[in-house]
Amino acid sequence: MADIHVRCSWCGKDKAYQKYHDLEWGVPCRDDKKLFEFLILESAQAGLSWLTILRKRDNYRLAFANFDVKAVSTFGDQEKQRLMQDAGIVRNRLKIESAITNAQCFLEVQKEAGSFSHYLWSYFSNKPIVNCWENEDQIPVSTPISQKISKDMKRRGFKFFGATTCYAYLQAMGLVNDHVLGCFRHPSQIKR
Repeated sequence: MADIHVRCSWCGKDKAYQKYHDLEWGVPCRDDKKLFEFLILESAQAGLSWLTILRKRDNYRLAFANFDVKAVSTFGDQEKQRLMQDAGIVRNRLKIESAITNAQCFLEVQKEAGSFSHYLWSYFSNKPIVNCWENEDQIPVSTPISQKISKDMKRRGFKFFGATTCYAYLQAMGLVNDHVLGCFRHPSQIKR
């Protein structure tokens, strides 16, 4: 049976990419475990294609204790060495170390705000931004809100989370919906 869905063009014809687009990208997330998972994945993606990281996602899950933030926050030299030898992930020492640092910072935010979700969604008054782009060329790589969040997270000690990475994270976690207007996942296309 032919797939009749009109999608954002960035996911192309790759089935894994289409599945990610259809089921996850832009869907509002309030689950701290998934928010932590994507913090690791988006930070690892910096300078690479998202499809590269998406294809390594299961490897990241195994390498980073099933994205258990408390476990990752305790990783020491032995775990860093193990990760540097793991061909299933991006073996960049700075990115690996940043994942551990970010886990520690994530826990601090949870302690302060009650959850990382509360912290993040407070920037949006608990309601996602739904943009109405006609084509993908209109979508920015960063916005004032991603710059503000990134700046605050850097102040808190987070690494590999500049304004562009932050915006990609906000899109992925559904705080910002950047599906183009013609895409079947844009709210204007979803039948009630």
